[in-house]
Amino acid sequence: MKIGKTAILGAGAWGTALAWLWEKNGQPILLWGHNGPRIVRMQRTRENSNYLPGIKLPPSVDVTSDLGDCAGADLIVFVTPSIALRDIATRLRKSIANPGAVFLSCTKGIEHLTGMRMSQILGEVFPGHRIAVLSGPNLAVEIAQNLPTATVIGCDDANCAASLQGILGSSRFRIYTSQDVVSIELGGALKNVFAVAAGISDGLGLGNNSKAALVTRSLAELVRLGVAMGGNATGFYGLSGAGDLILTCYSERSRNHTVGERLGRGEAVAQITKSMKTVAEGIPTARSARECARRLNIATPIIDEVYAVLYEQKKPTVALEELLRREQKPEQL
Repeated sequence: MKIGKTAILGAGAWGTALAWLWEKNGQPILLWGHNGPRIVRMQRTRENSNYLPGIKLPPSVDVTSDLGDCAGADLIVFVTPSIALRDIATRLRKSIANPGAVFLSCTKGIEHLTGMRMSQILGEVFPGHRIAVLSGPNLAVEIAQNLPTATVIGCDDANCAASLQGILGSSRFRIYTSQDVVSIELGGALKNVFAVAAGISDGLGLGNNSKAALVTRSLAELVRLGVAMGGNATGFYGLSGAGDLILTCYSERSRNHTVGERLGRGEAVAQITKSMKTVAEGIPTARSARECARRLNIATPIIDEVYAVLYEQKKPTVALEELLRREQKPEQL
């Protein structure tokens, strides 16, 4: 598979970091963002001061706010918020000019009401095209600092995954491949909800013992719901499951952990989201995950309590007490 041009849709921290990273591999990169004035500023300064200050984009990275510019790319990468992915994909479909284009989702979320994964949405909007996903414990700022990390690319077509591995991977961005697309996507999406819970634990000052227990039970809950949604249990112990869960639950740079920590300290959800420049995917995913769990009759006590804090104004201290008062039983992973 040959990739002549790569278009990255989403000029936030993650999209900007990927543009910076993949340009170093010698690929022509087009970075698209929806905010016209911000894109003009990036074109002038070569810096995304809103999301990734201090990181200069090389001249070979073109920056645009015209979605039509991306229509002829060989590889089209979605790094948009999950709630915006369907709309942007639908708009792009009207002008897509490359019948052999490959679509890669780097967006971590589950669609509200439908319960669809991002690759399922792309498959619906772009039938006949190869769809792949990328997920793992990858903080944008550390990638842009050229610190080493690992991730996984999933695709039903093993040859496509291997080709993307060779094109996009490097010594500092180690890529593994898998055909278990479902587990990769669900692991990357669901862990954000548990990161909010971990942040709440830190915000309440509950200590390391409590947090370790919470994260361990979060993994068990992630696997339980993920398997019911079609994933493979072993897949959730990889980079996009356990790996990403550990990162987002423990890193102070995690947006979802930050949301939870502020909730634990007594701030309101509306106040937190208003002050943030970027989307914390754990907020919409908590709602979608709870919907999926109810539909499948799966017990998800941690997701339920995070949802109640985010959407029903339950106090974090009350949510914690209700988790602790649950009936004691044998450990099940």
